[in-house]
Amino acid sequence: MIDGRRCAIPADTVLQVRGLRFAYPDQPALFDGWSADIGAGLTRLQGEAGKSTLLRLLAGALAGDGRVVLAGRRLDTDRAAWRREACWIDPRDPAWDPLRPDELMAEQQALHPGFDATAWQRHLAGFDLASHRGKSMLQLSTGTRRKVALAAALSAGCALTLLDEPTAGLDRPAIGWLEQALTEAAGEPGRAWLLASAWGLEDALPWAGTITL
Repeated sequence: MIDGRRCAIPADTVLQVRGLRFAYPDQPALFDGWSADIGAGLTRLQGEAGKSTLLRLLAGALAGDGRVVLAGRRLDTDRAAWRREACWIDPRDPAWDPLRPDELMAEQQALHPGFDATAWQRHLAGFDLASHRGKSMLQLSTGTRRKVALAAALSAGCALTLLDEPTAGLDRPAIGWLEQALTEAAGEPGRAWLLASAWGLEDALPWAGTITL
């Protein structure tokens, strides 16, 4: 069972979680009454276990119990509308395998009304992805695949963006670009970014808060 402890609670709450409960089949409860308030800006999620599961729950990719509200919209009331405002792109998902980067982008653009196509082009350049646009995701290395997912997530324009181990597999120039992009994103009003295990960025980013599981 994991309990949440909040540090530096933001005043402008974007995401509110109350009494979250979840257990995998035939397993003890991973979350049992977990609550948190997440404000605009960058929030770091840290702990030994449960981080990826929590991101999936907040994305609506897993179903749990409890009250989860994003910018006034409840997850249990309209899951489809919620997923338009919550960006979660798992670069390891085999569903992306046959898609080229621009095809993945097109799917995200169709899903998220605030998607910024100009930002997509900028992040493609920042992550040095031009030479990979004609390849399928299956053909890409782990790090390049993650760069494509990050370029799409950074362009999605959602109220909530969920990033799981965003620096894993990235080279130093890519980490530098991600740091720059997230520093800029930290100042956007009404948008929350939850990063799990942001290795290499712990002391580099203007964190609004930290959640420890």
